[in-house]
Formats: sequence, structure tokens, C-alpha cells
Amino acid sequence: MERLELRVVGRVQGVGYRWQAREEALRLGLTGWVRNRVDGSVHLLAEGPKPALLALLAWTRQGPVRARVEAVEAVWSAAEGTWDDFTITG
Repeated sequence: MERLELRVVGRVQGVGYRWQAREEALRLGLTGWVRNRVDGSVHLLAEGPKPALLALLAWTRQGPVRARVEAVEAVWSAAEGTWDDFTITG
């Protein structure tokens, strides 16, 4: 199990990005959270098997139809097992 923390930059707020990121994470069996940041980016933290996290990372580079992703910053670390669901926190 691993942890992936992402900052997604671009037109990613007000386009359903968090909701669809949650749906994708749940589909992949991941736990964690996603939230908007005051700088206009989206912050996402997910834990689970590396193949599922890589699939989520690939999805975040496209996002929903109305999004325009300019950059994705990723930080990998060991999972801590903190969550049992994937939620939208803000």
C-alpha cells in the first residue's frame, strides 16, 4: 500500500473535478480525500495499491470534460491507513 498526494493546477474548480475524482477513486478502491485550495488548485490524497494509484494519477491529468489541467504535482510516500473511505473535504 502506498500514498499519493497531488496538487492539480488549471481550471479545476467549478467544473465537477472533486466529485468525479471521488468517483474515480472509489471505483479504483482507494481511500483518502480531495478538496479545493484557496489558490484555485485541487489537493488530493489517496492511499491504496500502486496500480490503482497510477490509474488515478493518469485520470487526474485529464479530469472531467470541462476541466483544463495545466499541471499535476505528485508526492509518493508509504500509506498510513488513516481512512476507510474517499471523501470530499472542502
